[in-house]
Amino acid sequence: MKKYLFLFVTAVSLALFPGRAHAQRYLPGMKGVELRGGFANGSKFPLNHYAGFAVSGYTKRADRWVIGAEYLMKNYGYRNVNVPCAQFTAEGGYYLKFLSDPTRTVFLSIGGSALAGYETVNWGDRMLFDGSTLLAKDAFVYGGAITLELETYLTDRIVLLANIRERALWGSSLELFTTQFGLGIKFIIH
Repeated sequence: MKKYLFLFVTAVSLALFPGRAHAQRYLPGMKGVELRGGFANGSKFPLNHYAGFAVSGYTKRADRWVIGAEYLMKNYGYRNVNVPCAQFTAEGGYYLKFLSDPTRTVFLSIGGSALAGYETVNWGDRMLFDGSTLLAKDAFVYGGAITLELETYLTDRIVLLANIRERALWGSSLELFTTQFGLGIKFIIH
């Protein structure tokens, strides 16, 4: 019975005195693991999509370092078929928190990242179904990305992410710029 009374008193005190108990979020040394995915350059059929994995480390000034990997699939139409272009990239970047609410539930960050990886067009097969040859070749790509990211804490350890990202990759024989819209989930592990 004492346990239930204690829980009741705690709940009432938090309800009567909001702002007295602040969540432990964006603390120096915290680490998070995130899974993200979304769409790239619109949503044509078949969908241009991406998926990624990253690890975040928070700094003393409530900013964070991000290291991750990403897979991006874009499709280009040729006659009545689609020619796939896949990019496998590694990322290293820094995100600055520039806006948050008083309850430390919603954060808005802008980040810059360096990217490097490999691009394959039609999975390395340069010959198309009608006998024509692709001029685009598989290549190593490098560049950067600018990301605007919204983080919403569902609990102290689970974070919902929404982001808009513009990537610029040199070395690609197809497109220099790619716009991405995505969602993700982050788990705070330390």
